[in-house]
Amino acid sequence: MVRLYNTLSGKVEELQTLSPGAVRMYSCGPTVYDYGHIGNFRTFVFVDLLRRFLRQSGLKLDHVMNITDVDDKIIRNAAERGLGVREYAVKYEEAFLEDMRWLGLEQPEHLTRATEYIPQMARFIAQLTAKGLAYKTEDGSYYFRIAKFPEYGKLSKKDFAGIEVGARVDVDEYEKDNARDFALWKSPKPGEAFWETEIGPGRPGWHIECSVMAREILGDSFDIHLGGEDLVFPHHENEIAQTESLTGKPMARFWLHCRFLLVEGEKMSKKLGNFYTPRDLLLMGHKASAIRYLLTSVPYTKQLNFTFDGLKQAAHSVERLRTLKNRLEKGKFPAGSNPKMAELASATKSKMRAGLDDDLNTAVALGAVFDLVREANTAADAGELKKDDVPGLIAALHRFDEIFNVLEDRDGAVTRAALEWGKSVGRLTPEQSAPWESSLSDAQIEALITERNEAKKLRDYARSDALRHQLADAGVILEDTKDGVRWKRK
Repeated sequence: MVRLYNTLSGKVEELQTLSPGAVRMYSCGPTVYDYGHIGNFRTFVFVDLLRRFLRQSGLKLDHVMNITDVDDKIIRNAAERGLGVREYAVKYEEAFLEDMRWLGLEQPEHLTRATEYIPQMARFIAQLTAKGLAYKTEDGSYYFRIAKFPEYGKLSKKDFAGIEVGARVDVDEYEKDNARDFALWKSPKPGEAFWETEIGPGRPGWHIECSVMAREILGDSFDIHLGGEDLVFPHHENEIAQTESLTGKPMARFWLHCRFLLVEGEKMSKKLGNFYTPRDLLLMGHKASAIRYLLTSVPYTKQLNFTFDGLKQAAHSVERLRTLKNRLEKGKFPAGSNPKMAELASATKSKMRAGLDDDLNTAVALGAVFDLVREANTAADAGELKKDDVPGLIAALHRFDEIFNVLEDRDGAVTRAALEWGKSVGRLTPEQSAPWESSLSDAQIEALITERNEAKKLRDYARSDALRHQLADAGVILEDTKDGVRWKRK
C-alpha cells in the first residue's frame, strides 16, 4: 500500500488514483535561464525515484513536466544578449536534459514548453475574465481576483485575513485592485518580447503556465502534483486558485513537496561560495552516481545536508554495491543452496518495499540493501554462499536498482562528457584537463585486464606489472581474488 505525505491535507495518506492501475501526475520543471543547481536536482531526483517506485508498484505512468522557457529573467537576459527568448532558453534547456541523463533521470511521458501553449493560456485567462474571476488593468495586464476564491491559502495554510485591500505587499510593477491579486498576463514594456493573442499583446504570468499545461494534457483533475517546498506558496497556491475556480473541481488529489538542502550546514548561496551545479561537482572529480546516491540518501520530506565528506561516502557506498554485484555475477560458488541466503533476499525485498511504501522512505530501503551486502559478503567469505543462492540475491539488487539506479557504471562516460563541456565553455584549462585525459573507458579497462591476465599465464610478469601500473595511473584499482580480477575506479 503506497502512502505519501499530502501537503494539502497535512498528513500521510494512502494513494488512491482516479483511474485504477494508472497515475497521472505533473511536476514543475526548470526555468531555463541558467544551469540547474544541486538544490534543483534534489527535487528532480526525488521525482525520478517516485516515478520508478510507482512503476514498480504496477502503476502505468502519465507524467507531465514543464520547461519554463519564458519568464522575466529569460526575457531580460535574452534582450541583453540580443537573442530571441527561445533562442536564449534552448541552450539551458539542452543542458538541463543532459544533466538529467548524466544523473540517470528518466524523461517524463510529456515534456512541455510554456512557449508552445501561449494561445491556450490566453484562452484560459479569457474564460476566467468572463466569469468575473479575473480583470484587465488599464495597461492591458490581467489579474486573478483572490477574493473570488474563498479557499485561498488551503495548501500553504497561510492566513490572509490581516492583509487589507490596497495594501502594497509585493513588488509587482502593475496596478491592481487588491494587493493579494496575482498576475495572469503581463502587458509588454518597450523593447520586451511579447505574443499577440485574443486577450491582447503580452506574456503569461508564471502561475498560469503550469495550470494550463497540466489541464491541457491531464484534464481538470489528476492524481499528483510535485515540486520543491519553495513552490508551495505562492506558485502552487495560485495554481489551485485559478484552476479550481474555473473548473469547480480539485486540481490534484496529492500535493508532494521536496525539502531544501543545505551545503555544509549552510543555505546554498553564490555569495557564500557554496553554490554548485552537478557540472561543477563533476569537474571537481566527483562521480554522477555518487551525486545521485547522496541526493537520495535522506527521505524527501527531511532536509538534506550536502557535504563533500558525504559525497565521498556516497561514492564508497556505490562501490560496495557494485562490488557485491560483480562478485555475484563473476564469482565461483559451491553447488547447492543455503536457505539463509534465500531468506536474506526475500527479507531485503520486503524491507525495501515497506520503507518505500511508507512515504518513499529511502533511508529504510538503503539500510535494507546494505544489510544484504554485509551478510552476503560474510557468507561468501565463509564459503556458505552457494551457486543456487546467486539468482535470488542478484534479483534483490536489481529490485533496489530499479528505483535508485546506481549499479550500472556510467561514471566514466559522464565524466568525459562533462570534461568536453568544461573545455568547450572555458571552464577547464589544458593543465586542469590533463589528469582527466588519461581516464579509460570501461571497455578499455576490461581489455587491459584481459591483456594482463594473458601476460600472467605466459609468466611475463614484467608486462603484467606494467599493465597494473598503467591502470593504477588511470585511477583503476585491481583486486586479484580466487574468483578472478575485480576492478573499480578510485
